[in-house]
Amino acid sequence: MSNPYPHLLAPLDLGFTTLKNRVLMGSMHTGLEDIGNSHGRMAAFYAARAKGGVGLIVTGGFAPNPDSIVMQGASILDNETEAAKHRVITDAVHKNGGKICVQILHTGRYAYTKRPVAPSALKAPINPATPHALTEEEIQKTIADYAQCAAMCQFADYDGVEIMGSEGYLINEFLVPHTNHRDDRWGGSLENRMRFGLEVIRAVRARVGAEFIIIFRLSMLDLVEGGSTWDEVVAMAQAVEKAGANIINTGVGWHEARIPTIYTAVPRGAYTGVTRRMKGQVGIPLITTNRINDPQTAEDILARGDADMVSMARPFLADAEFVNKAAAGTPERINTCIGCNQACLDHIFAGQMCSCLVNPYACHETDVEVLPAAAPKKVAVVGAGMAGLAAATTLAERGHKVTLYEAQNRIGGQFNYARAIPGKEDFNDTLRYFSVRLKETGVDLQLNRRPASADFSGYDHVVVATGVTPRTPPIPGIGHPKVLSYPEAIERPGRVGKTVALIGAGGIGFDVAELLTHVHSDDEIAAYRRQWGIDIDYTDNRGGLAAPQMPASPREVWLLQRKATKLGEGLAKTTGWARRLLLQKRGVHMLGGVEYLKIDDAGLHIRVNGEERLLAVDTVVLCAGQESERGLVAALEAAGIAHTVIGGADVATELDAKRAIWQATEFAVEF
Repeated sequence: MSNPYPHLLAPLDLGFTTLKNRVLMGSMHTGLEDIGNSHGRMAAFYAARAKGGVGLIVTGGFAPNPDSIVMQGASILDNETEAAKHRVITDAVHKNGGKICVQILHTGRYAYTKRPVAPSALKAPINPATPHALTEEEIQKTIADYAQCAAMCQFADYDGVEIMGSEGYLINEFLVPHTNHRDDRWGGSLENRMRFGLEVIRAVRARVGAEFIIIFRLSMLDLVEGGSTWDEVVAMAQAVEKAGANIINTGVGWHEARIPTIYTAVPRGAYTGVTRRMKGQVGIPLITTNRINDPQTAEDILARGDADMVSMARPFLADAEFVNKAAAGTPERINTCIGCNQACLDHIFAGQMCSCLVNPYACHETDVEVLPAAAPKKVAVVGAGMAGLAAATTLAERGHKVTLYEAQNRIGGQFNYARAIPGKEDFNDTLRYFSVRLKETGVDLQLNRRPASADFSGYDHVVVATGVTPRTPPIPGIGHPKVLSYPEAIERPGRVGKTVALIGAGGIGFDVAELLTHVHSDDEIAAYRRQWGIDIDYTDNRGGLAAPQMPASPREVWLLQRKATKLGEGLAKTTGWARRLLLQKRGVHMLGGVEYLKIDDAGLHIRVNGEERLLAVDTVVLCAGQESERGLVAALEAAGIAHTVIGGADVATELDAKRAIWQATEFAVEF
């Protein structure tokens, strides 16, 4: 069999060691780093990815000293006793044919501690604490702490380290005038601002010797006012190479930047162009990153010469076997990361352990084992939404004989509405993955079938995954011809007029608003950059910023909710702000505290702050939530048929695929 991805699967020779392919599992904080005695769990997590074929792994960030921790209780890697505990991780990875580096992360002014530190005493907009400006003595101590941390990584048998120099963390804070207001030898001129990061690299190289991988994560696109110019980025890259780094990894966007860089609406590979600009400026390999989640995209990036390696982090939460499946020529079997952030980054920012919406086993490798059923049963699963698909395939994998009934002519349930929203095209890959899984596990899929209780004779158990139906609020005139349900609006947007009121501003309301205000472009990457004001050519401003150019919306839209709170307050923590900002840029009117009075030929009559208003709209779209579809349950109970209710049929929550998949998987593993 020929190599399906010749660039992606080619080895990379670093001189003293060779990486077996061009895939980096990028650093991501999982929360396992911050749990006491969790080294065994980290070993299982990383070993699974090494076994899955990744060329090089970079761990979540570890702090070099107490000032640098992400939050109270986070791990510090600064002594041999702690480092020795990591050998279970490195042993597990090496036994599975992998290589692994530790990311050394000093969070600087982003640290959620009582006394963060930074080059200057400037508070970050995403942190309530104002940092202490490091003294000369403290700077020297911090540099030594980086070197000590690297030495401890070497003691623990890691293959190298990644020095985090981007995303607005400490080294990045020293580098740019936005956060470095010093007037000593660590600030002012570019040479002075570069000094801290370069001294860190030199100190690390001096401690670990020549045959130890040093990756430097360089911010190539800050996306904040007062960030680096392109000439400064190049100068830093060249100095980083001279200081002793083996590889430069691309960093994009500070955490405080008001531009989304990784969630699902960001086009695949949208930032590789900035890495391509760096090619030829340095002699060491370059890694590119952000929203690369399938092998063909990665292959195309490398074939174009944009970079020497690609970094993928969350895709290895979604599927540990990503590389092996690609190498086998079966990319359709990959469980694709959809960039939703719901179970990974949203969990981390809420102080919970990371996992994955489409793969609930991620970070739970030692907790969950899918074992053959001791006594295989005949099981009917009713409903092929996310809950039904996860339950049916997991049950069948364990050896149960499963029939999956679906009333519609396709699988996916409510997920079919989500995948129709611009920016959520990756959701199609989840349905492709489950389609393959149904065949692999031998599930008998019965489409266009709505079974009754009489159809279940001979089954040992029935799983009710019938999902939800849209809720119709009791508003006078709700049956007016200008009123559409959200499924009708999503499936046939051509029926929606030029002026629209959306009743309900949860996830569905935002989805419909995004659909109705979207302007298609043949070049989605270029359109994305224009709309968000991203200039990878650094034409005018520092940090790669430009004036946003949002095309005029094809419709005037009002997004309404009963609650008087901020619209979108219940959206995901790491993506909700971007979704709100996008609709604001498109001119969507957002009103809270709305009382719906009636709908008639004139439009939607409402009351806001005691004042009655008429929204003279062409169309009213109902996005007012859902109700569980439980009609089958009563019939099963009456017939005395053993059953379990899961997913939306159990709890009608806003298109919550995460809860549906997790609940279904948990049931199927234990059944």
